[in-house]
Amino acid sequence: MTFLSQRYRIFTAGLFASAGLLALAGCSDNEPEPTEIGPNPKLPAQAEYFVPPMNVAKVVGWKDGETPKVAAGLKVQALATGLSHPRSVYTLPNGDILAVESTAPTGEPITRPKDLIVGWVQSLATGGGGGEASNRITLLRDADGDGVAETREVFLDHLNSPFGVALVGGDLYVANTDAIVRYPYREGDTKISDPGTVLTELPGGPIDHHWTKSLVASDDGSLLYVGVGSNSNITENGVEAEKNRAAIWEVDRQSGRHRIFAAGLRNPNGLSLEPQTKALWTVVNERDELGPNLVPDYMTSVKDGGFYGWPYSYYGQNVDPRVMPQRPDLVAKAIVPDYALSSHVAPLGMTFYTANNLPETYRGGAFIGEHGSWNRHAFNGYKVVFVPFKDGKPDGSPQDVVTGFLSDQNQARGRPVGIGVDGKGALLVADDVGNTIWRVTAQ
Repeated sequence: MTFLSQRYRIFTAGLFASAGLLALAGCSDNEPEPTEIGPNPKLPAQAEYFVPPMNVAKVVGWKDGETPKVAAGLKVQALATGLSHPRSVYTLPNGDILAVESTAPTGEPITRPKDLIVGWVQSLATGGGGGEASNRITLLRDADGDGVAETREVFLDHLNSPFGVALVGGDLYVANTDAIVRYPYREGDTKISDPGTVLTELPGGPIDHHWTKSLVASDDGSLLYVGVGSNSNITENGVEAEKNRAAIWEVDRQSGRHRIFAAGLRNPNGLSLEPQTKALWTVVNERDELGPNLVPDYMTSVKDGGFYGWPYSYYGQNVDPRVMPQRPDLVAKAIVPDYALSSHVAPLGMTFYTANNLPETYRGGAFIGEHGSWNRHAFNGYKVVFVPFKDGKPDGSPQDVVTGFLSDQNQARGRPVGIGVDGKGALLVADDVGNTIWRVTAQ
């Protein structure tokens, strides 16, 4: 038997195995345990697979009149619909909302038969919908205050898979997948025609596995922090492909000089400053293929010079045996994250709440957008949760705030990504397959 025919037989077997696993929708034999969530999670034993468990929520979108469900004391409505994969939201000082619409870069090479299967599964999970135009920023304005944007303008166009946005003074920064670009902004602008200036380049293609680049400015505005995800699950694309990745960069806002602020973070997103301590926090998507309840995605404060384990270990000193060569020196210094969110919930957005529109119980805590699992039998995530904080640290169990993104048949009406707060204190949720920005207020 030739090498190619052996690879074909392996691929075919994997494909049929995946198909069988996809048929297990609704299986509940691997629901996450409450002990796997919080500041001191109990981690189960590792498992390994040739083809990992996969279960895709078919995207069906929202029917007329349908909305997500919200917690008691809240109500929800659509600020804007018919967008094209809105990934994040940003509120300008005058109350205008920037909806960042983007699609993933194309052309990532396939190096293993499993990559074909995983790529197919993930493409099903993202769905279609929305207009053809994307990779742009749309400005939304609700001038009459009814919670629905009556003005919609293309604010910036022809971007390269944008995600993060930060405004400092009159400088607007956009984190494309391959660079942070600076644009001039004047309050009230509905369109920027200036071509912009590259502040600093970021790791992009040709492999660009985790492409979303979250962005936040320091409290004094002198620095920018940007999340750069890994280029693989656990370095299967080679160590060189991970250069300056799986890290949070600190970038000087004037010169563009940068350094690695923290490393070992597989896919950091939702960069935010905790309001009491001003410490930098992030949510992180952890590694796959060690089991349905490993490894917990997490939220954590980020220490200057800190190392958080990837790829050599997870949640401190729990060694990943698949990574070679091993690095016990780095494992020994790996920092334990602050708070486990459960496995494979795929947190992509986070914001701390300091406004006063929502009930007081939400003040000071963090809202997190969980995009949802595709690589476990029982679905996990697909909701917005709230984690209460006290004295700058998580204090209590996560609470479901916005749910209903999955139907009773486990079909995806939408999937939450970026989280923001508008000028009136309402919570904003970017729904990238429902193509909607949802607005949540007090009842």
